[in-house]
Amino acid sequence: MRVPVAGVTRAVCLCAVVGAVGLLPWLSGRDPALTVLRARSAEQEPTRQALDAIRGALGLDAGPLALLGSWLRGLLRGDLGTSWVSGHEVLPSVGAGLQVSLALMGAALGVTVLLAAVLLAPVLACGRGAAGAGAAMLAAVPEFLLATVALLVCGVWLGLLPTSGWEGPRNMVLPALALGIPAGGLLGRLVADALPAALDERWAELWRGAGVGRARIAAAGLKRVLPPLVPQFGMVVVGLTGGAVAVETVFAVPGIGRTALGAAKSQDLPMLQGAVLALLLLGLVTGALAALVRRRPLGPALRDAGLSLPPPRPVRVHPAVPLSLAAVLLTAVGWGLLRDPYAVNTVARLAAPSWEHPLGTDGLGRDMLARLGYGAAATVGTAAAVCLLSLLVGLALGFLPGVAAGAADIANALPPVIVGILVAAVSGPGVGGAALTVALISWPPLAAHAAALVQEVRASAHLTAQRGIGATPLWILTRHVLPSVAAPVGRHALLRLPGIALAMASLGFLGLGAQPPAPEWGLLLDESRAYVERAPWAALSPALALTLLAALAVSAGAVRGAGNATRGKAHAHGKEGSSHGEDPPREGSPRRCLT
Repeated sequence: MRVPVAGVTRAVCLCAVVGAVGLLPWLSGRDPALTVLRARSAEQEPTRQALDAIRGALGLDAGPLALLGSWLRGLLRGDLGTSWVSGHEVLPSVGAGLQVSLALMGAALGVTVLLAAVLLAPVLACGRGAAGAGAAMLAAVPEFLLATVALLVCGVWLGLLPTSGWEGPRNMVLPALALGIPAGGLLGRLVADALPAALDERWAELWRGAGVGRARIAAAGLKRVLPPLVPQFGMVVVGLTGGAVAVETVFAVPGIGRTALGAAKSQDLPMLQGAVLALLLLGLVTGALAALVRRRPLGPALRDAGLSLPPPRPVRVHPAVPLSLAAVLLTAVGWGLLRDPYAVNTVARLAAPSWEHPLGTDGLGRDMLARLGYGAAATVGTAAAVCLLSLLVGLALGFLPGVAAGAADIANALPPVIVGILVAAVSGPGVGGAALTVALISWPPLAAHAAALVQEVRASAHLTAQRGIGATPLWILTRHVLPSVAAPVGRHALLRLPGIALAMASLGFLGLGAQPPAPEWGLLLDESRAYVERAPWAALSPALALTLLAALAVSAGAVRGAGNATRGKAHAHGKEGSSHGEDPPREGSPRRCLT
């Protein structure tokens, strides 16, 4: 019964997403006719007659159902409409942008595989070790942050590579590194964490006893661990589609992600519909291919459809590490809260760090330390609310595993940036829209964890005894099942708080979250790009703060005992975890943007 429910839920969610894309002109709440009029002639008066004529030409006066039907009929014919801004056909522009993005993603996948191989080499050589905290840190760094730092260091300071455009292979290097390094860190960590446990299994001991060479055993170990990880590999590729939006924006690459973001900001809804549909299709195809490969295990020893990985040896850090990182961040935030983040002093604009302004000033002479402090307070507060909402949704769906599985497949195919673009097109950019965006895609890992725990608790012997003595289902649910599930899932959600804050910062960086003059960290980093050559300290301050936040996200999850419940249960129920979208902490990104 569970499989049909998941399939129905998956189909309903997919139809809802496609329907929302088709109804964007109606859902936006703005007057599309005015947008088209301004695009065609900035000097023409927006009279009633002119606006009515445009609405009639675009079919906007026929109602939402007629609008959706017209769009779907055009979609079946391969017609994505005409751009409201340029007046050109949407399909050629989407196709050209998609070609650029696919080329960039191909180069990024090359970087990903190369870095993963480097991280995996020590494990293959000696059968021991793990990718460790270094790989986890690489996986947690957001692409937009890495792209900004690469542009600043390699492009501006050292002048080694081009910082914008798409003219040749040299223009591809920095964007591919910014996309591929976090993905490679995640991929290397996944395989390197699972491989040592697989090489300790009984079959490996028998092979070693029979004199089989180390290289052949290592190759067999890779075959053992790769099939259960294929869904995670698919999510890495999906994460590249979301990360490409930020990277293409930083390096001015004319890809599909930058096209979608530009269309959302200019309210060119037909272009936005086509770009988002292309990104959604790319994510769904990737997920389907991953599922297909997962059903065809590699090698005759992997024919069991229920194959799951043994629990990996967790990466552990001393509690002093996250405490030290938190102390540094809290000191900077507390010091900044004592200052005025909105005080403008044009005389001191772009001032270098000094005792009066420890982190320098921005383009309007505002104190960067003050803006950093107030930005942290707002970002963490919003992230805490999102975290609580995700926890409640995850707990509720944990009791409906079939529904959660189908919905999670669609949520995992939608990177947060793409959801943010859709939400911004409907409600406009802002903190509320960014919070809703992150909440919509942050619940699947919590729901997977909750579903695994619910299954385990319900099968326990003491609950069987409770039913035998006549306990009601409500009594068992409220007194036994829910308390046993809520505590570990709540700790899991708390570990994801820094990653949720990073996701909020990534949306702010792209202009989809907090708006000026709000002192939000991602927005601060975006504003500083305009004068990064003259005042690099203005960009380094929020970049360093975001890096510390990523390090805190990684180290908090690796404290001895902190994540035992989370990781232990998830790996004990590896099949449920994969079906619900369970993924390891990775935040910037995203799934890049969520830890």
